Amino acid sequence: MTYEFDGEQYRKASSHQKLWGARLIEEIELTGDERVLDMGCGDGELTAQLALRVPQGSVLGIDGSEGMIATTGRHRAHNLRFALQDINTLDSEDAFDLVFSNATLHWVKNHQALLGRVYRALRNGGVLRFNFAGDGNCTHLLAVLRKTMSLPAYRPLFDDFDWPWFMPTVEQYQDLVRGHAFADIRVRLENADHFFADAEAMVRWVEQPSLIPFLAHLGEPHRQRFRDLVVEQMVQKTERADGRCFETFRRINVFARK
Repeated sequence: MTYEFDGEQYRKASSHQKLWGARLIEEIELTGDERVLDMGCGDGELTAQLALRVPQGSVLGIDGSEGMIATTGRHRAHNLRFALQDINTLDSEDAFDLVFSNATLHWVKNHQALLGRVYRALRNGGVLRFNFAGDGNCTHLLAVLRKTMSLPAYRPLFDDFDWPWFMPTVEQYQDLVRGHAFADIRVRLENADHFFADAEAMVRWVEQPSLIPFLAHLGEPHRQRFRDLVVEQMVQKTERADGRCFETFRRINVFARK
């Protein structure tokens, strides 16, 4: 399932995600002529950074959200383009030297199928580089969401709700990658715990994108109250004496070569 996000709001609330992505890009060895795919490109900022690294190559950013793709228009380069496409429909063969994804793939539930599509899309010798949420991620937010969903007013409304995220352990993901013909597989867990500057910054992140699947599931009469309850509890749980708000972030960092 894909969700519709507000690209402008995400752009303003995603500085920590982009920091992780910039670090991931710095780790990647590039010669400058590679063909690159950015899966879940969001507002396109990291995609544009990749395009600068491959001036003789090309970069394609895909995202399943119209709101995200609409926001990518600020990024222009001769070797850069964006397309509205669900990651789950990737159907390329021997097309890319690098398949990159940052802070996106926890939204994809079937990684067995995903890794098969990525393997097929890579050229021989091509590399995948992923960074996404792993086990232990967002402990405060997940606890607040589950508590709020269990309230009598909301429990029956979430009976048929499909939990939106896949956050595996390192061992689980290693097994998934090893189920394909990749070589030189490296999977590690990163501690990326984050202090938001203040409650307002933390709330912007909660609202975009974290709350989107839950509010989309609820009928209009219930959305605002659910949002307000989650935000109120998150401020209580995460705010420190200096006004900053703390949340746990755990990232699965993946390297594999075809």
